Amino acid sequence: MTTLRITAGPYTYIARLEEADAPRTCAAFSKLLPYRQRIIHARWSGEACWIPLGDFTLAVGFENATSYPAPGEILFYPGGYSETEILFPYGASRFASKLGQLAGNHFLTVVEGSERLREMGRKVLWEGAQEIVFEAVE
Repeated sequence: MTTLRITAGPYTYIARLEEADAPRTCAAFSKLLPYRQRIIHARWSGEACWIPLGDFTLAVGFENATSYPAPGEILFYPGGYSETEILFPYGASRFASKLGQLAGNHFLTVVEGSERLREMGRKVLWEGAQEIVFEAVE
């Protein structure tokens, strides 16, 4: 089991790469590590934050795709109807864009720290964008 440390603002989580169910997404994302971005609150997806990536591509298609991720089930949307993005749900979420419902590749699952997901989501909602870092756990 490959795990990553995710630091979002002051919060730290440990997440499992879903290599059996999303092997291409996990392999491509792993090559980016450590990966730094800014995370903002989602506009259409409910209790979720997102990392807008514009035209960025990992050159992967859809695998292990879902529209209804549970809290801590992180999705990578490879683009198409909307821009490329990473969705980080912290509560009830239905993945969507201004064009309607989307499905994204569930490639990471928070396995430690999930009790602080809601705190992170509220911080992003009320205080704005936060730095987020994904890095391999040694």
